[in-house]
Amino acid sequence: FSLSEAIRKMTSLPAVIIGLQNRGRLVAGNWADITIFDPDKVQDNATFEKPKKFSSGFHFVLVNGVVVLENDEHLGEKPGVVL
Repeated sequence: FSLSEAIRKMTSLPAVIIGLQNRGRLVAGNWADITIFDPDKVQDNATFEKPKKFSSGFHFVLVNGVVVLENDEHLGEKPGVVL
């Protein structure tokens, strides 16, 4: 399936299925969980020896409107909440 369909399956579709309000779509009033990436450069860098190694190819990740990752580097922010 297409990249846009893959994104839908990871965002709005599960939010609808489990009934999460204000999640899964970029619209006014929703929580801002956003990932900006280069699909041609995304790569899983984790190995058996280093399972916590971050993937590459991600420019920005925002969780609840807070930048937590910038240019493949985690900034130490942890604004997520248990749903």
